[in-house]
Amino acid sequence: MKRLRVGVVYGGRSGEHEVSLASAAAVFANLDRQRYEPIAIRIEKDGRWVLPDRAPSAASAAEVIDQMRSEARPRAGRDVLLPPRPSDDTLVLVDRRASEPETGDEQVTITGLALDVVFPVLHGPRGEDGTVQGLLELAEVPYVGCGVLASAVGMDKAVAKTIFRASGLRVPDWVVVRTAAWRADPADVTRTIEDALPYPVFVKPANMGSSLGISKVDARDELGRALDLAFTYDSKAVVEAAVVDARELECAVIGGEPAQASVAGEIVPAGAFYDYASKYLDAGSRLEIPALLDAATMAEVQRQSLIAFDAIDGSGLARVDFLLSRATGDLFVNEINTLPGFTTISMYAKLWAASGVDYPTLLDRVIALALDRHAAARDRRTTAG
Repeated sequence: MKRLRVGVVYGGRSGEHEVSLASAAAVFANLDRQRYEPIAIRIEKDGRWVLPDRAPSAASAAEVIDQMRSEARPRAGRDVLLPPRPSDDTLVLVDRRASEPETGDEQVTITGLALDVVFPVLHGPRGEDGTVQGLLELAEVPYVGCGVLASAVGMDKAVAKTIFRASGLRVPDWVVVRTAAWRADPADVTRTIEDALPYPVFVKPANMGSSLGISKVDARDELGRALDLAFTYDSKAVVEAAVVDARELECAVIGGEPAQASVAGEIVPAGAFYDYASKYLDAGSRLEIPALLDAATMAEVQRQSLIAFDAIDGSGLARVDFLLSRATGDLFVNEINTLPGFTTISMYAKLWAASGVDYPTLLDRVIALALDRHAAARDRRTTAG
């Protein structure tokens, strides 16, 4: 049987570049080589697409940094272009080699490479937010994960909250703050926030993942510093009411007809909340999978996960995050991640493992969903003429 050629796209221009490398390494390590031929495609931090000399490998955070330094490439090399049009060759490879080192003259070779499906393992803006998905749609290439709309909505926390609330889901109250308004009149913005929300609040970049740029604010004198941090990542910030003494729950969803939800898991952070350090640097945080919930609450988390997935027009996969008040039992949807961390020890994979789907099988399913969705779209185009 012919192996499927899978282009694994990773890296990217966002602050989650290093997290993407770890996810891609897990995908490469677990793709069945009898069924798939994986092709590594790395997006550098400057936006260049390249074929690296080697595929990403599992490594610690420090090793990832060293690996990135060792793989840094000059402009000469095998650049990759993905033309935004249908073609027999998905990728155009531009190989630049200096033929005369003394003069710097280049010899350029252009070849094509066909892919059967693309697996974007990209986290954060310019990767998870619909931009790469839109490029793949224009090229009519099958790809794993959510489509353009769901990806864009899932990335923007303010837009996602609006859609969740319209779908009958409960979300923490929030205020949107833009950089221009904050710079022009911080006192007025502060009054607007305080009129709408009690302290403590959480301040987040509207478009970012991996808990980058998030701060917990207990009093007014901390608000400015938190907004300034959020604005280093995005021009729009979300200030959100805290669910006091909350449990942090997560549920994985995989698309299909119908979509399915995993068991829910609980994050017990080492710090005040599950920030970037708790996720990737502090070994004190732990996961409880499945979460210690009564049957009714577990079923409600799964039900709301599927509603949230459907509300953004999700397909492929996503992870839905919740806050559960210990005091009242109220359940709030916090956010949805359309390309969650994808290592074998990431919450998404572990939730499915606890639900009876191991990691290699999970890869098979999301790839099959990508191919099925592409085939259905192709049939619609054919029927429409």
